[in-house]
Amino acid sequence: MADDLNSLKAGPRGPTLLEDFYLREKITHFDHERIPERIVHARGTAAHGYFENYKPLSDLTCASLFQEAGKKTPVFVRFSTVAGSRGSADTPRDVRGFAVKFYTDEGVWDLVGNNIPVFFIQDAVQFPDLVHSIKPEPNNEIPQAATAHSTFWDFVSLVPESAHMLMWIMSPRTLPRSLSTMEGFGIHTFRLVNKEGKSRFVKFHWKPKKGVFSTGWDESQKIAGKDGDYQRRDLWESILNEDFPEWELGLQIVEEEDENKFDFDLLDPTKIIPEELVPVRKVGRLVLNKNVDNFFAETEQAAFCPSHIVPGIDFSNDPLLQGRLFSYLDTQISRLGVNFAELPINRPRCPVHNNERDGKMRFTVDQGRVSYNPNTLAKGCPAFGRSMHTFTSFTEAMSGKKIRERSPSFKDHFSQATLFWNSMADWEKEEIINAFSFELNMCDVPEVRKNVVNNILINIHQDLANTVAANLGLNPSDLAKPTQDKKMPAISASPALSMDKTASDIKGRKIAFLTADGVDSSVSELKTQLEKQGAVIHIISFSHGGFVKDSKGQSMPVDKFGPTAASVFYDAVLIPGGKGVETILESTLALSFVSEAYVHKKTIAAIGDGARLLKQTRIDCAGQPGIEMGDDLKKVLNDFVDGMKKHRHHNRNTKRVVLCE
Repeated sequence: MADDLNSLKAGPRGPTLLEDFYLREKITHFDHERIPERIVHARGTAAHGYFENYKPLSDLTCASLFQEAGKKTPVFVRFSTVAGSRGSADTPRDVRGFAVKFYTDEGVWDLVGNNIPVFFIQDAVQFPDLVHSIKPEPNNEIPQAATAHSTFWDFVSLVPESAHMLMWIMSPRTLPRSLSTMEGFGIHTFRLVNKEGKSRFVKFHWKPKKGVFSTGWDESQKIAGKDGDYQRRDLWESILNEDFPEWELGLQIVEEEDENKFDFDLLDPTKIIPEELVPVRKVGRLVLNKNVDNFFAETEQAAFCPSHIVPGIDFSNDPLLQGRLFSYLDTQISRLGVNFAELPINRPRCPVHNNERDGKMRFTVDQGRVSYNPNTLAKGCPAFGRSMHTFTSFTEAMSGKKIRERSPSFKDHFSQATLFWNSMADWEKEEIINAFSFELNMCDVPEVRKNVVNNILINIHQDLANTVAANLGLNPSDLAKPTQDKKMPAISASPALSMDKTASDIKGRKIAFLTADGVDSSVSELKTQLEKQGAVIHIISFSHGGFVKDSKGQSMPVDKFGPTAASVFYDAVLIPGGKGVETILESTLALSFVSEAYVHKKTIAAIGDGARLLKQTRIDCAGQPGIEMGDDLKKVLNDFVDGMKKHRHHNRNTKRVVLCE
């Protein structure tokens, strides 16, 4: 083959051709490499729910789920990590899959996306190579569920189009606090088509109602060691407790005539449309309100395909999307058989009539003698015809030579990576630098580390490259000059890209109450007040399990015995006063619990004698943000709630902390 980097297309910006035997052979082999586990997105969890449309969108699309205000469509949503096996942990630094199956009254629509709006590569023909580099190295099957190794960084250092995605995956976005506090994206540019046949380009967004929050890297590693099922458990328990995860569906709409007005190509999957240029229009909400009944039958057997669409939704010529249309279908056939769409979790909720028969694991018992079209014996059924309720591909003019080539409009790889960097808060930049430094220091090939800095980082931002290079021990003379000129983007920064936001409430936040026998009786009032605001309270006892007695002799159920608890599972810590503080002070585990919460920049409150525990940790808490102490119960509680709304206190000084002695 003369070219291993581009699929065969009808012109540089045209659709990928089914004739491309090389693309099909390469991806077919890749799709069949794992049986029966998914090759990617193997580690997942899922739930049922519904999508509720806000108001009719008939001007944009004829898709039935968008035609009526208040219309509810059943959904099944699967979240996943990408790199790890089915038995890996929930919390590695990784992209998260965000796949939504809509059971519409016109058939199944699968919106198969991630929690990051861009991807590493522009053409699907490179997908097998990308995943091979991310996966454990084939000679020793190490490391599991991690990109901190030489093969991944060797690959991306030689693929400049990965620069934008690298900024996202090295940001806190790949360490979500929970599945309900991460955004979702359809990634590609799709089309919406109305009943008149008018098409518009669209990008799909999922905006979480709870806000977008992350954990820290140290915290994520510790969670993986203490509870590898942390996010899976959190989703399950949230639904059990009727704290239903919720997102709003947002659309970015671009008129056909505006396709080329941007300084990037709409068909390039490594690019976003900044929200400042095209606002996100919120059109409905997604609510998850039912856990699965059987994990294997539903979560494991769920089969998502981007090619599953309904009338009113269509594809663009994005070359990565074009490859996914083939690859996902092939993968599901490999995993589940040719009749995978008949499994209960995949089956449409509307009547299905076709001429498909036989094949492995056939479920439908068809009657009659006809299984072909056209026919007279079945009176021409199933019938085909054009209407607003049948699918018709958008009529798009095509021209161009058969060619393995990319459009020149795909060649700017660094402008949006720089835009992302410029849009970050100071603490986010620090996290990104630390992530690159950690990952690259795990590479055992010095030349790979140097290539990442000189081929990628230096072209994104000089400060980023210089700081990471210093952390890698590279000399200034080792640094190259930028190799590619960046376009001047329409905007220099996009605030919408930053996670530096404040939530409006504390619903769903998990708070640890550190207690022991003799705890002040106000603990019950504190618990009640916080639960009224939607917080989840765990009573942690350092006396014993079972029940803890307060200062008035009242018993309170214990959620966790001290040795079984860890601060990394909580968003905030509260230490009530009372004689129980004496018992807590004797526990090294309690000291470590509070110290670790402090280092992870969480909100901590101590009431009355509870402040003694903070002093015992030998941390200088005076004047540090998110540390609330005092005897005034109401004031401490109000300040505590305000602190939790910030999620983390990134301006807290944690440089020199003695955890405990």
